[in-house]
Amino acid sequence: MGSFSVTVFCGSSPGADPLYGQAAQDLGHGLGERGINLVFGGGNVGLMGVTAAAALTAGAHVTGIIPDFLRKREVEYHGLSELIVTDSMHTRKRRMFALANAFVVMPGGLGTYDETMEILTWKQLEQHSKPILLVDILGWAQPFVAMIEQTIARGFARASVRDLFEVVADVPALLRRLEELRAA
Repeated sequence: MGSFSVTVFCGSSPGADPLYGQAAQDLGHGLGERGINLVFGGGNVGLMGVTAAAALTAGAHVTGIIPDFLRKREVEYHGLSELIVTDSMHTRKRRMFALANAFVVMPGGLGTYDETMEILTWKQLEQHSKPILLVDILGWAQPFVAMIEQTIARGFARASVRDLFEVVADVPALLRRLEELRAA
């Protein structure tokens, strides 16, 4: 079957509700249990760090990709399977893209939105056809989906942009979907 890797975009902050952290922990653990490789932003802070720690504990191969200027600010995660240091955010995103079989978007802030929009735009422009899965922890994905709907309603995007991504309700649903994608 070969190795299967997911790039996870998520917050470098923990969020206001502890359920975000629990979901990140469940995600990392679930990836490790299933032998799915994790690719992430390389920091040991926020949901990013929680996901990586749980994945490592569960035996996953974890690759962090961090730009040099963020190594101190995000405090790079020491003890990863692999840490790739890049010269810029753009290079970081290209490497995260290249290593992914699928993208998982967990709750996060502006950086998470940035990464998600870029990967959606690349898919819209037919630069890739990799699955993009938004995990709707505590309704986090709903404002994002509403923005996409407004973009369609106002004539700035075709209705087909809805097909660029999937929304899954929670981490168990995400893990089931990743198993389906890996088997396909």
